[in-house]
Amino acid sequence: MADLFEAAGLTPQAPSPLADRLRPQKLDEVVGQDHLLGPEGPIRRMAEAKRLSSMILWGPPGTGKTTIARLLAREAGYEFQQLSAVFSGVADLKKAFEAARMRRLAGQSTLLFVDEIHRFNRAQQDGFLPFVEEGIVTLVGATTENPSFELNGALLSRCQVFVLKRLDDAALETLLMKAEAFEGRPLPLEPEARNALSALADGDGRYLLTLAETLFNIGSAKPLSTKQLGEVLQKRSPAYDKDREEHYNLISALHKSIRGSDPDAALYWLARMLAGGEDPLFVARRLIRAAAEDIGEADPMSLVLANAAKDTYDFLGSPEGELALAQLTIHLATAPKSNAVYRAYGAAMKAAKETGSLMPPKHILNAPTRLMKDLGYGKGYAYDHDAQEAFSGQDYFPDEMERRTFYDPKGLGAEKHIRERLDRWAELRAKKGS
Repeated sequence: MADLFEAAGLTPQAPSPLADRLRPQKLDEVVGQDHLLGPEGPIRRMAEAKRLSSMILWGPPGTGKTTIARLLAREAGYEFQQLSAVFSGVADLKKAFEAARMRRLAGQSTLLFVDEIHRFNRAQQDGFLPFVEEGIVTLVGATTENPSFELNGALLSRCQVFVLKRLDDAALETLLMKAEAFEGRPLPLEPEARNALSALADGDGRYLLTLAETLFNIGSAKPLSTKQLGEVLQKRSPAYDKDREEHYNLISALHKSIRGSDPDAALYWLARMLAGGEDPLFVARRLIRAAAEDIGEADPMSLVLANAAKDTYDFLGSPEGELALAQLTIHLATAPKSNAVYRAYGAAMKAAKETGSLMPPKHILNAPTRLMKDLGYGKGYAYDHDAQEAFSGQDYFPDEMERRTFYDPKGLGAEKHIRERLDRWAELRAKKGS
């Protein structure tokens, strides 16, 4: 065997990925799934009783589905057999079932683990039913998709569904500490960069260890900052075309003149661009952006008029259609200004990247299937139209996330009335909370 490895240019001891080398060896070492594997967890009780039921493990990537199945078989004394729905077909299933049947005759139970089980079609899923019912195999299916939509009802009725959670910050930090202990050295990261690394993993433990392995391999002598971490782990955005600098200088001047409420300067830069042969539709796109970025809800009709001006130019062409762009430029420059929507979107996008894939609270999730109702989807939802002032004050943020304020209207133009409504709703929400 050693000769075969050498002939291929490999060795039997070829290094495996860090995530594989740190794979837990017992259920107690799996992080982030205490609700299933803790002392009172249902999977823990099955393992201790050494009597397993067929189940579906539903959760995002890198949360331990394969590891749990493998360790569950080991601790319960079952033979572990693995298939992937991506690479396996009917012939593979028949071989697996026949092997399990022979083991059963010898008194050995089989745990058949099927990764990405939702990729099997309906007929293939039905093929599991007689073997699960007869106890020839204990099926453990893993899926990242909602079982209610992707798996046959008949198969679901014979399996328990266990929901795995994305790994939280504490679980990710535990993995990083295990990696550091295994390597015998700390990750070369400043504290803020370490937090950024966990955020980048987005609850995926396997991906986190892959990123950590990259950092160990570069062997940086000094801890990396957040910026340096991004340079190591992400590709840089391509630079602008330097040969057309004036193109960008003039469009910037037009935009900033509108933002500064100077219609005369804005018209001048518009004329300079059009006289220079700039594509009027390029200008129209920037004017539409200015309507959304710098005026927003202070004059919400500006965005409508911006699109109307673009359509007018599209219909008339030059030079007649350019007058619509001039009219729009004057309207935008003289309109009340607010970048509250722009700032709110930026803050919300930052929060979305920081918090990753947090689920909405269960009370605002639809529950079209029995499984989803059993999991508490839609329970406790308040229909706002039936509430006083058509405002229930319910929390619509994820359970793991505190409420944040992104949109803060300045009270100019139409935003004055929006400010009044938001203040009133905040007052009602505070009363409800107290």
